[in-house]
Amino acid sequence: MAFESLSEKFQGILKKIRGQSRLTEANMEDMLKEVRIALLEADVNFKVVKQFTESVKQKAIGEQVYLKVNPSQMVVKIVHDELTELLGSGDSELKFEKNKPTIILLVGLQGTGKTTSAGKLALLMKKKLNKKVLLAAGDVYRPAAIDQLSQIGAQIQVPVFTMGTDVSPVEIAKKAKEKAYNEHFDVLIIDTAGRLQIDETLMKELNDITDAVQPTETLLLVDAMSGQDAINVATAFHSALSLTGIIMSKLDGDARGGSALSIKHLTGVPIKFAGTGEKLSDLDQFHPDRMADRILGMGDVVTLVEKVKEEIDEKEAAREANKMLEGKFTLDDLIVQMKRIQRMGSLGGLLRLIPGMPKITEEQKEAGEKEMRTMEAIVNSMTPYERKHPEVLKNSRKVRIAKGCGKTNADINRLLKKFEQMQEMMKKMQQYKKTGRMPPGMNLPGGGIGAM
Repeated sequence: MAFESLSEKFQGILKKIRGQSRLTEANMEDMLKEVRIALLEADVNFKVVKQFTESVKQKAIGEQVYLKVNPSQMVVKIVHDELTELLGSGDSELKFEKNKPTIILLVGLQGTGKTTSAGKLALLMKKKLNKKVLLAAGDVYRPAAIDQLSQIGAQIQVPVFTMGTDVSPVEIAKKAKEKAYNEHFDVLIIDTAGRLQIDETLMKELNDITDAVQPTETLLLVDAMSGQDAINVATAFHSALSLTGIIMSKLDGDARGGSALSIKHLTGVPIKFAGTGEKLSDLDQFHPDRMADRILGMGDVVTLVEKVKEEIDEKEAAREANKMLEGKFTLDDLIVQMKRIQRMGSLGGLLRLIPGMPKITEEQKEAGEKEMRTMEAIVNSMTPYERKHPEVLKNSRKVRIAKGCGKTNADINRLLKKFEQMQEMMKKMQQYKKTGRMPPGMNLPGGGIGAM
């Protein structure tokens, strides 16, 4: 995940500050030196690093942090605010038109995944923002680009406007706009052609499309893995087109994150969306304050709640919670819960959103995901009766199930043991529901609810 190394360093730096009884000019300078090194190692532009550290220092002096009883909390707040500002505080919201279609022109270099990102953006608009979306295939040069967008549109059930490869992109954009107006679409997303490098022909074509349809938003797709080259690309496109925002792809990869922290400051163009994976659902609205939370190890509860809401119907969740508390939770229900977790994203990505959650290694994440797949395979090899009544699973049945899913009796026993532990926990929770008191062994640290 981008920012992972930077996040670890920042958390270490701030932990040292929290350990200081007093904050002096000397240990403040030491902290800023470490911050400077951490940012430079994360490939943040040196001009941005210099301004960031100077701003943190000036604000610390202005807030009279040295005189505070608990100065570390103020330093954390100042660093958080500066990171949020650097990432584009207040500028990341997409603008929507009233009473007419919002037109989004998607631009970028060839090979950055622009057509796929058009589909991701369309799905986000449809699913999360409840918009009626039209896609337009404006790349008439790249082989199979129109077919690719049409296939993506069919997959996400969003109509795609095409006119073939013998019509100019400007004409396609004009006709797509007419269709969007006549058929009352909320959003029109125009996928444009890219080039291997920025050239005059590309920019003229994009300017002609802009003049023809007057887009509400002109979004540039850049690759977080390209580092400082992303800033050069953004600068060139912005000078020619007046960009309104950036979609940064591959923020789930091992990019150091420097371009994301530098691009708004150096170009004036905010990041509005972040690609977080290869699936069409892996595109998120970019929230600078939430990203600052993650970098400083504060988690991102708001995003986690949003992901849960997308996948879980509240009434259904309430019914399932009651089933759990009434002891009616079955192995089928367990698999349903696991599939929901998988739909929300990778296990490691979800854990990173929880404040205070210790970092898990790639090996631990892979082991957890492998275990979920194993559990699903075992349950799928059981009969419906066995899933509802696992107590009937004697050795002969286990041998049959193991052969059916390619696992061992030991794997089946581990699953049943965990399921029994879950059922035991639910019985204890049922006791709490009836009495209002935590059962023995479930008190929270410091006395828990019963001691309050």
